[in-house]
Amino acid sequence: MKPEVEELLDKARRSLKTAKTIFKDGEVDFAGSRAYYALFYIAEALLLERGLAFSSHSSVIANFGKEFAKTQTLNPKFHNFLIKAQDRRNIGDYAIGKHLTKEEVQEMMEWGREFLKAAENFLAQPF
Repeated sequence: MKPEVEELLDKARRSLKTAKTIFKDGEVDFAGSRAYYALFYIAEALLLERGLAFSSHSSVIANFGKEFAKTQTLNPKFHNFLIKAQDRRNIGDYAIGKHLTKEEVQEMMEWGREFLKAAENFLAQPF
């Protein structure tokens, strides 16, 4: 595994830890943002392991779908998690008068844990 890939996975782990901490402090919208970033870093790591890097969130998400979901390399649900998490993050970070629910953010954190485990298992395989 490339060092940069491991660094991105570490950022994902730290983002999930931070999401959990600030969620407990009642910062639901900000916890949702950190949960989204965990998923985003995981997708970036997987793409980078294949030598692919992109400068925008939408490009990372689209290319993750192309490389991993459409090919069934990883369960396509992870692509759906990314799309939904980005939509929720946009609410948490940018919406005025609308907020994420605790249930939505708890679900996002679970998605992050599940995606991280799948990515770690995938990256541990000999190629």
